[in-house]
Amino acid sequence: MSDFVSRRNAFRSAGLGALGLALSSVAGGAEAEMGETGEMASAPGKCALPELPYSYDGLEPAVSAELLRIHHDRHHAGYVAGLNSTLDRLAEARAAGDMSAIRSLSRDLAFHGSGHVLHSLYWRSMTPGGSSPPSGRLAAAVERDFGSYDAFRAQFTAAAGAVEGSGWALLAWEPMGGRLVVLQVENHQNLTIWGALPLLVCDVWEHAYYLQYQNRRADYVEAFRRLVDWPGAEERFGNAVG
Repeated sequence: MSDFVSRRNAFRSAGLGALGLALSSVAGGAEAEMGETGEMASAPGKCALPELPYSYDGLEPAVSAELLRIHHDRHHAGYVAGLNSTLDRLAEARAAGDMSAIRSLSRDLAFHGSGHVLHSLYWRSMTPGGSSPPSGRLAAAVERDFGSYDAFRAQFTAAAGAVEGSGWALLAWEPMGGRLVVLQVENHQNLTIWGALPLLVCDVWEHAYYLQYQNRRADYVEAFRRLVDWPGAEERFGNAVG
């Protein structure tokens, strides 16, 4: 079997089956799930705001209870509402046979849908008190793809600090190349690699930190680093690579 075919098959298995495994537990609310071969198991339902995996004050002092409550209950909830509204408007457009607004609807679907998924994963990228650096297979992959954990940390920190405007920094598994990558995301949906599975995400929209850190994004990114839930990232990595 050629290297390309091997990678293509890896992409199919990781990018389809593992997508459900990696994200179904964090996206929250929809009734549909992705099966191992990529088929939809049931009709999709409304998306719902997932509960936080810790109390509002669980990340203090790095992230205040007030900041976390506003971020989760208002901002993330707004993306969930926007996604559900867009899905309803798309259904109405199909029923009416009127696709005149498809450009704006497609943009809204990508924006709100990506915002919902990334925020859902963001809450699970952190844990009270943080955790030790990655171990096992993920540690080996970090060493292989970045040279060292410190080199990865430097790249991830730089990427988070240098996002232009609003966006995210991601550690992701890129199955076509079979490697870990650090990505910058502008807004919620721009500058991505198709098929890349996010393992760890840092929200650098101002609403994620301004109330507590003002314009000191670097201080916030350092606080996020101390909260990272590496066991959770390791579990998502295992799901992604199979």
